[in-house]
Amino acid sequence: MISSISWVPKGASKSVPSVADPPSKEEIEEIKKLALLEKSSDVEVEEGNEDISEEGNEDMSDDDDVTGQGEEVERALGAASALGKGGSSVHDIADGLDELNMDEYDEEDDAIELFGSGIGDTYYPSNELDPYLKDKNDEDSEEIEDIMIKADDAVVVCAHNEDDVNHLLVCIVEDPDGDSNMYVHHEILIPAFPLCTAWLDCPIKGGEKGNFIAVGSMEPEIEIWDLDIIDEVQPSLTLGGIAETKKKKKGKKVKKSVTYKEDSHTGAVLALAWNKGFRNILASGSADKTVKIWDVSTGKCKLTMDHHTDKVQAVAWNHHEHEVLLSGSFDHTVVMRDGRVPSHSGFKWSVAADVESLAWNPHDQHLFVASLENGTVVGFDIRTATSNSSSDSKTFTIHAHDKAVCAISYNPLVPNLLATGSEDKMVKLWDLSNNQPSCIASQNRKAGSVFTVSFSEDSPFLLALAGSKGNLELWDTLSDAAVSKRYGKYARQNKAPSST
Repeated sequence: MISSISWVPKGASKSVPSVADPPSKEEIEEIKKLALLEKSSDVEVEEGNEDISEEGNEDMSDDDDVTGQGEEVERALGAASALGKGGSSVHDIADGLDELNMDEYDEEDDAIELFGSGIGDTYYPSNELDPYLKDKNDEDSEEIEDIMIKADDAVVVCAHNEDDVNHLLVCIVEDPDGDSNMYVHHEILIPAFPLCTAWLDCPIKGGEKGNFIAVGSMEPEIEIWDLDIIDEVQPSLTLGGIAETKKKKKGKKVKKSVTYKEDSHTGAVLALAWNKGFRNILASGSADKTVKIWDVSTGKCKLTMDHHTDKVQAVAWNHHEHEVLLSGSFDHTVVMRDGRVPSHSGFKWSVAADVESLAWNPHDQHLFVASLENGTVVGFDIRTATSNSSSDSKTFTIHAHDKAVCAISYNPLVPNLLATGSEDKMVKLWDLSNNQPSCIASQNRKAGSVFTVSFSEDSPFLLALAGSKGNLELWDTLSDAAVSKRYGKYARQNKAPSST
């Protein structure tokens, strides 16, 4: 399945991404040690198990702790996979790393063969006449061409899971405004099931800008990966997470205790939103019922908010007032908080079901929509907000789908044009003008249950969508006759207005 997609703005990616350096000897030894730790931490004492040795019983005594670093071991497995070892056992990892023979890596070619024979020793008066050098240059050029990202290419990142393997797929869309062709440029192996993503350009590694993707998963941490590096096995930054896991034997049972890093989420990270006005700021919502504000330049949590009483499934920053944040929860409420007034409890709206997704109108700072688990989409105007939550303050309600509306996306170019995707496998386009919604187009794009939809800001009529079938689908919405007739004039405009 694909749980989330994020567009990368044109020009943000390096034209020729870097390739990750191989691990050092010290890193290899640490990976092997962590893999052995994980093996030992997986030992569990079962009642009536007579196969456990006396030595093993001593190791699991009441006073002993077995510490496992699950997060780091997942990195070890990822590193082993990247180094060409497909197995997942400790011996597979160790053998794969030993095969690198990093101690002698730079020494193998140092010896000079004094006496040689054959055409390999033939002298060529110039490099241009040497067929070996020429072929090598051609191969290098082909390799560079294979990984090059052209200026007109669109880039979209998919959070993908298949057969218990979790990836970020970095996809290239050639000619996004014409007969587009899409392919996977490179993959990033991640340790846990991905649930949400957010692209950000905060220069974590220095410089003026970066090209990063933040990933929330079933784990309590947020990983931030550099999209300009191929074959990377470590995130550039991790926010929160588990500091230590211990297993203790109590009688015939093994109990597990978890210690979290300072200010970390303690549940799965269900929602992420990058602040385009304050580029170092990232918001997150979690199954632990909290909303957190992170400063990615320092890697620290600046603020934790606990105004919800159930899982927080959606967060969204206002496009115009960058300090204003929405959060939506399984407690059937949407809450708006203003960072300029942190002491204020904010404004709250009640809805009829679990909140699945939130989106601010990029053309009007006062309007937003929420999609719900019961198949409806509701609109709100914050100018009608009161301190008391009310179910009567909606500007409209659409009975949009037969099942949960998992995702919504405003068109960045056309005012009041909204896309919705649902577990009923349908994708629909809506005109929300005058708070009187009407359905313009409806298609089953063969993506299965639709979990994520997103209009491109660079090619505003190109809608990316994905879901339970695990394939990324692109819908040129202008190819629909009703859309073309109603909104074709916008397509002829030279540039979409900025949503920031």
